[in-house]
Amino acid sequence: MEFGLRDKSVLVTASSTGLGKATAMEFAREGANVMLFSRSEEKLVAARNDIRSKTGKEPAYTVGDVTKPKDLVRVVKNTVERFGHIYALVNNAGGPPAGTFDDLADDDWQRAFELNLFSFIRTIREVLPHMRRLGAGRIVNYTSSSIKQVIDNLILSNTFRMGVMGLAKSLSRELGKDNILINVMGPGRINTERMRQIDEAMARRAGVSTEQMYQESVKTIPLGRYGTPEEYAKLTVFLCSEANSYITGQAFLVDGGMTRAY
Repeated sequence: MEFGLRDKSVLVTASSTGLGKATAMEFAREGANVMLFSRSEEKLVAARNDIRSKTGKEPAYTVGDVTKPKDLVRVVKNTVERFGHIYALVNNAGGPPAGTFDDLADDDWQRAFELNLFSFIRTIREVLPHMRRLGAGRIVNYTSSSIKQVIDNLILSNTFRMGVMGLAKSLSRELGKDNILINVMGPGRINTERMRQIDEAMARRAGVSTEQMYQESVKTIPLGRYGTPEEYAKLTVFLCSEANSYITGQAFLVDGGMTRAY
C-alpha cells in the first residue's frame, strides 16, 4: 500500500518517548519530515538520533510544553519554516494522575483539562490555517481506551479523553469541506512507561506487587499480552496517510480486544 507520506510534514507532540516517539519513528520510515516536540531537550536529541540511525531521516525538534500556548504557536511556526507546510498533526500528551473523585482537588482538574483537552484544541487551532492553505490535512488525537469503557481510578482521564472525542466528532463535520480528516485513537495496555506507572499505582492501591498486577491485566486481554508502541503507531500512519481518504470522525482502539464496549 502506498501511503503517500514521503516529504510530507508531520508534527507529533509529546514525541521524545513512548507512543509519541514510536509514531515519529513510523512516519520517518515512510519518508515523512517529522517535527518532534517535548519538554526535555536531552530526550528529544536522543529520540532524533535514534530515529535517524534507524530510518535515515533526521527529524527536527522543538523544546516546549503542550500546556503553554506560546510554545504551541512556536512549534507550529518552526514546523512550517523548516518544512514549508504541515500536512498531519498527531496530538499526544502525557496522562493525568490516577485517582478517584474524592482524591482530587480543583487544581488537579484544571491541570488535566489543560494537558489532555485544551492543549489539543490549541494545537489544532494553530495548524488549521496551514492545512487549509495546503488544501488537505490529517489530524489524529491520542486518548485512551476509556473513550469506550471508563477505567476505575482514572476519573481525570475518563472525563477529558471523552471531551477529545466530542471535539473530533464535531470538527469532522466542520472540516470535511477542507479535505481535513480528523480521528481519535485510544491505546489499551501498551508497553510504555506510562502503562508501567499505571500498573504500579493500581498495584499499590490493591496491595499487590506490580508483577501480580501485570499478570492480572494480561488475563483481560484476548491476545494475551500488552501491545507494542510500534503496533499502535502503524495505525496512526495509515490514518494520516493519503491511503485514508474517507475515514473521519471515528474512534479506534488498539487494545488486543481488551475493551468489551464497542
